[in-house]
Amino acid sequence: MPPIRRYHRVFVWLLFCFVGPWIGHSTELWAQGPTRPLPQPLPGASLDNRPGQLPVGSESSVTPLPADAPSILVGDVRDLDLNTALRLAGVENPEVNLARQRVVEAVAFRQFAAAQILPTINLGTNYDSHTGNLQQSNGNILSVNRSAVYVGAGANAIAAGTVNIPGIFLGGNIAQGLFAFLTTKQVIIQRQFATTAIRNQVFLQVALAYSELIRAEGLRAIEIQARDEAREVARLTGAFAQTGQGRKADADRAATELARRIGEVYAAEGLILTSSAELSRVLNLDPSIRLHPTDAYVVPLPIVPDPQPLCELIALALLRRPELGERRAVIREAFLSLEGAKVLPFSPTVLIGFSAGGFGGGSNLVKPVFGSFNSRSDFDAIAYWTIQNMGVGNVALIKTAKARLGATRFQEIAVLNQIRAEVASSYARTHARFGQIGTTEAAVRSGLRGFKEDFDLTREQGLRTVLPIELLNNFRLLNQARREYLDAIVDYNRAQFELYVALGQPPADSLARVVPSSGVAPSDIPGGPRAPKVIDNPADRGAEASSPKAATPGEASNSSGVRR
Repeated sequence: MPPIRRYHRVFVWLLFCFVGPWIGHSTELWAQGPTRPLPQPLPGASLDNRPGQLPVGSESSVTPLPADAPSILVGDVRDLDLNTALRLAGVENPEVNLARQRVVEAVAFRQFAAAQILPTINLGTNYDSHTGNLQQSNGNILSVNRSAVYVGAGANAIAAGTVNIPGIFLGGNIAQGLFAFLTTKQVIIQRQFATTAIRNQVFLQVALAYSELIRAEGLRAIEIQARDEAREVARLTGAFAQTGQGRKADADRAATELARRIGEVYAAEGLILTSSAELSRVLNLDPSIRLHPTDAYVVPLPIVPDPQPLCELIALALLRRPELGERRAVIREAFLSLEGAKVLPFSPTVLIGFSAGGFGGGSNLVKPVFGSFNSRSDFDAIAYWTIQNMGVGNVALIKTAKARLGATRFQEIAVLNQIRAEVASSYARTHARFGQIGTTEAAVRSGLRGFKEDFDLTREQGLRTVLPIELLNNFRLLNQARREYLDAIVDYNRAQFELYVALGQPPADSLARVVPSSGVAPSDIPGGPRAPKVIDNPADRGAEASSPKAATPGEASNSSGVRR
């Protein structure tokens, strides 16, 4: 026998001797069964129940439906439309008023700079008295007790010198005065453009805050509609569970959905209050008074009509945006400062003074000791040129002005790029949101058809061919589609407002285009839920808004508008 086979048999025999007893012990333990108890069924459930059967006593254990809680929208309410909000922002907003005051300040600075060509008038008097030694120009020392009085235009007239504070004084560097006046004019232009930019941004804040308030109001209408529909679904599933035709789990699931819908109504009302407070902040109004939009429908607002090429919109923005006008004024100011620094060494500083008044006095060396009052007039004219710090200071001023001019040009490029990016991004958002309006509209319609079909089969025919979870799923999809449809319209309006402000709020004639107004006729579904009502023709919006009707659940919606 080969050695390998012999060793193999010895290894198998040893393995059987040592492992066999352990296998037998494990088999004995397995035959005795588990030592731990099996999991017990849930309380109230029976393992003998078959699918489709209800446990005993389930009729009395169906969860009662939660009741509708009172609304938190209490207190004073003020109706407001977008036009009124914009007018209030132009009068009451502190940011706009602050910008206007900065313009008034700049105008005052310019008036002050222009007034530098006018002389200053000084009226006054002085009394001088000296006791003791004085030195003459030849070095002789005299003991003198003298005094003098001056009254008139000017002051500080002492001894034989001129009136040190002239009565009429005109002085300053000619170049500094001239270029200071020219730069203040550019400062006024800067602040005027800045005021326009701030006003545009404030109007945008008002429009966006108003849009969010409309979104909150529309969301509350959708949630109230969903709450009513969820209550009907919960009532039907609860009735089936009571009669033994449905499961208690289905009734509990529907009751849970109803409770969630009631909570969503509270959340929507809280969003209304916060949106109203934000709009009140922008309008500088009392936030304790809730603002209520007067719009009867949430409709798309095509402020910038299509089609409009993006390149034309960017060109229009570069002509209309006040931020670019402000930057150009800053560049002109920096250029004037550079020119002033260059001519400063060649510009003289001029001092002109004239004084007239009564002067008198005396001393112990002449008679009288105090008297000899008579009229006196002085005229002085001085002109000198200054080279600062041996010319090094003037060179530094010129370099500083050049650097500032270069910085302002780069700032203009940065603002230009920002404006182009704002126009392009707003343009993209408007097209994306407009496309979403159509898709979400189709989702609302298909979701409404599916929910109505399942709901009618369940409610009117009482057939169990529709599972409760299918009905609940259709309900959730429909509610989500309604919310997305509302968001698509409001976001489209926000994008339109942002695009209009990004263009610099151009006049209507520069945006004149044919705006398509085709819509879908309202569709009513009798005997069931109704989706938010739509507007077929924009001309009919005024009539609908003037006589609003109560919103009914489930009215079909389209891209023209959603009833709040």
